[in-house]
This record gives sequence, C-alpha cells and structure tokens, in this order.
Amino acid sequence: MNPVSYELPKGFRALFEGHPYFHRNSSLGDRIASFLYEDLVLLGKSAKLCARVGAMERVLNVQNRTVGKLRRRGDGTFGEIVPGTPATSVGGFLVARGAIATIEIGAETKILAKAMIKQIDRVIGDLV
Repeated sequence: MNPVSYELPKGFRALFEGHPYFHRNSSLGDRIASFLYEDLVLLGKSAKLCARVGAMERVLNVQNRTVGKLRRRGDGTFGEIVPGTPATSVGGFLVARGAIATIEIGAETKILAKAMIKQIDRVIGDLV
C-alpha cells in the first residue's frame, strides 16, 4: 500500500521553502485553505463527498462571497454550487471552483511568525 501524499502540508511547506515568506499577502491563506478540501477528497472517507465533488455539485469558492444570505467569509469556503452557474476545473486539483449557494465547510488560515506569537502572548498576559 502506497502512502498518500496530502496537499495541505506540502502547500504549507512551499510557503517558506526556498524563498521569503510575505505575510501581508492575503491570498496565501486562501490558497492553503483550499488544500484542505483536496485532502478530504483524497482521504476518501465520505463516498457522498467524493461523488458530489466529482459531479461538480460541491465546489470551492475562491471569491470569498456567497449568494443570498450574508455571511462572514472565510479563507476557504466550500459548498453547494449556485444552480445554473458554471464550475471551473483547475488543472492539478480535484475540487472545482465556482460560486456557492451555501457554505457547508469554512476554513480560516492564520499563519503567524514567532515574533507575532510572542506579541499575542504578551497582550494576553497584559489582559489577564
């Protein structure tokens, strides 16, 4: 049995490996969050999820907005595609992209440098 190589850890490592990390680039969190859904499909624990992703009924929303009810957007939102709108397949990815009608899964990605973590700890200590 061959081990599965998951995309989330590989994508996270690629943020830092071989080049400087640009913490002000807000699209990095979106990109890392998108790997979560790829890995859920690769894991294959839910036949229903795999079938819906394969049929492009469930897609990743890269525009960070929903149709209908206003909701707080996350870095990576995944859900049912808006009926009648096209889903776009992206080479190398299992999960298509498109506008979503419902948020079924949302992910928020925070990538903190060591200095930021120390600063947060200091503020928490001050508040306590």
